[in-house]
Amino acid sequence: MKIYVCVKHVPDSAANIIVSEGNRFDESVKYAINPYDEIAVEEAVRVKEQDGNSEVIAVTLGREGAINTLRTALAMGADRGILIKTDVRPDSIITARALKAAIEQDGGPDIIFTGKESIDSEGMQTLYRLAFELGIPGASNAVGFSIKDGRVSVECEHEAGARQVVEMDLPCLVGAGKGLNNPRYVRIPDVMKARRKHVDQIDIEDLNFKRPSSSLEIIELQPALEKRQCRILKGKPGDVVQQLVRLIREEGKVF
Repeated sequence: MKIYVCVKHVPDSAANIIVSEGNRFDESVKYAINPYDEIAVEEAVRVKEQDGNSEVIAVTLGREGAINTLRTALAMGADRGILIKTDVRPDSIITARALKAAIEQDGGPDIIFTGKESIDSEGMQTLYRLAFELGIPGASNAVGFSIKDGRVSVECEHEAGARQVVEMDLPCLVGAGKGLNNPRYVRIPDVMKARRKHVDQIDIEDLNFKRPSSSLEIIELQPALEKRQCRILKGKPGDVVQQLVRLIREEGKVF
């Protein structure tokens, strides 16, 4: 099987993001593989290990620095990578169509794994658009996955802890959720081996896909403001309860 994993190069979750102007931020911060995509890579590698006759190809769209995220995926066990180079920040429509073009140019998928969302934009659109463009079924927020006789079973988590089992024929797309697995620890020998694995670099302008007539543009970024205040309630338990009820009623506007 040919298993593709779509990964994204995102600012590290611990990075201090500073909005510099309008719709831009200081991009000198540390970048890393999107955490949900890391789970997707792990699941793809597990499928390869169980199957014994599969190839895992990591694909990303971004600037040249995104090759570092591909190297992380390769160190985790992906066999090779594809970097679609662009200096702009594409929306989910362009991203999905570019990924489709690159994957089809490479030969086409049996399974595509992605993360359920990216932690930078949190749009949760790309995986659905990619499945639509390819004309294949997809399921997101997977917390369970199995494959047997060319048929995939995916357990998806929904609101309030509800779960749904989706069965799909190959080819299909699976969006990894947090509970799907625990990604493996990458060792130094794995990192060294990843440097020798091949990464194809393709300019987005060289891909043959239809540019959409509509697009999404980020007009402005604003730093998140912390508006909550800490209150320490003192006194006997009964007095504290009365104070808490008053705060909930008068300031929280709950009652």
